Amino acid sequence: MASNSFYGGAAPYRSREGLSTRPVASSDEIQLRIDPMHADLDDEITGLRSQVKKLRNVAEEIGTEARFQTDFLNQLQMTVIKAQAGVKNNLRRLNKSIIQNGSNHIVQVVVFALICFFVVYLWSKMSRK
Repeated sequence: MASNSFYGGAAPYRSREGLSTRPVASSDEIQLRIDPMHADLDDEITGLRSQVKKLRNVAEEIGTEARFQTDFLNQLQMTVIKAQAGVKNNLRRLNKSIIQNGSNHIVQVVVFALICFFVVYLWSKMSRK
């Protein structure tokens, strides 16, 4: 007997002539019945072994890919954390610089704007004469 939740409530499954499954009442197990009249048992067993090996290989490949992607995501997460820390440090430095020199720059911009306005005003007065 093999435990398989897929066949628990399903209709009987027939893989080839001579092999069929039937659900066991109120259980996740299935029973395998081999009809010796229609099939060679050795061929059936060899076929089942080959299918199990293929499924095992697929499962191993899936596991390998999952581990690779997990490692990649962990490295990506560490890179993002380092980048966030760098941005935070640079913003802190920029804020300190603005606080130390920012008021001086604002005064310079205002004085420059006033001088430009005054020059344009004088130029417009002179051009009318």
